[in-house]
Amino acid sequence: MTDPTPVYRDTPPRPPFDPELVPVLEAALETNLPLSTETLDEKRRLIIDGPPDVLPVDLTAGGAVRVEEREVPGPEGAPDVTLLILSPALDGPPRPAIYYAHGGGMVLGHRRFGVETFLPYVADGSAVVISVEYRLAPENPDPAPVEDVYAGLVWTAKNAAELGIDPEHLMIAGTSAGGGLAAGTALLARDRTFPKLSHQILICPMLDDRFETASSRMLDGVGFWDRNANLFGWTALLGDRRGGPDVTPYAAPARAEDLTGLPRTYIDTGSAETFRDEIITYARRLSEAGVSVDFHMWGGGFHGFDSMAGHAAVSRASIATRDEFVRRALGD
Repeated sequence: MTDPTPVYRDTPPRPPFDPELVPVLEAALETNLPLSTETLDEKRRLIIDGPPDVLPVDLTAGGAVRVEEREVPGPEGAPDVTLLILSPALDGPPRPAIYYAHGGGMVLGHRRFGVETFLPYVADGSAVVISVEYRLAPENPDPAPVEDVYAGLVWTAKNAAELGIDPEHLMIAGTSAGGGLAAGTALLARDRTFPKLSHQILICPMLDDRFETASSRMLDGVGFWDRNANLFGWTALLGDRRGGPDVTPYAAPARAEDLTGLPRTYIDTGSAETFRDEIITYARRLSEAGVSVDFHMWGGGFHGFDSMAGHAAVSRASIATRDEFVRRALGD
């Protein structure tokens, strides 16, 4: 893959970043490698290795969580899909499930990347969490990633009893690119009539390949996921189809004409991030289609602000609001 040619018409103004977030963003940008064909392998390695000064997450939560990995059937004619399965160590009645797709702009990440967001619900016995390892672009372009996520979801639903899952309480969740894949998979599940999802949790999701909004063009080298990285990710996924008429809503959910029949939705964004406008529009259109939506936009937030700067007041508010929604969803 060669690096894509920019398609920007202008650079619209952006809202200011929250002052408490600025030092974290500046420090991250000092060491951040711009995403390109030349840096892709290095950025993948850095995600696998993790920050040098941060200990790996203990997915067992001190013994409260049972950690398992399974190879399950992938899409027809494609390789198997690996699932990371986190279950409460203490047996109990069937529990709700959170099926998770990781972030990484369609080109980065792995099944353990970001899954700690949902670890507390397993540790306290409230849920089973399954994280899917989907194939990455550009080596595996659309529809490979979303079909992998869907295949893993189908296996999870069909094996709910073995996994200790309540099949009537199956949620899908994702962050960034994973949020887009979760939204696309929810559309697939609706259109293929299996499985039935109770909720979708879309954390700053990547939904639109067309670069038509102001927010998709307003960050150039100043945001953690700016328009250049976004163009690279979408082009890696879609190639020459990016921005054209031959992109399905399963790859870019913002293109879906019909949003009826989707599960209750949590969706959030920062006000100063690339995905802001497409997320606002998707939340509005879901509501117009009769879907129950909890939508939150956090003033001054950049992409991934709450995971990168958890100490900030706006991050604490974002995390607490999402946690409150998830806990209500688990108890529904």
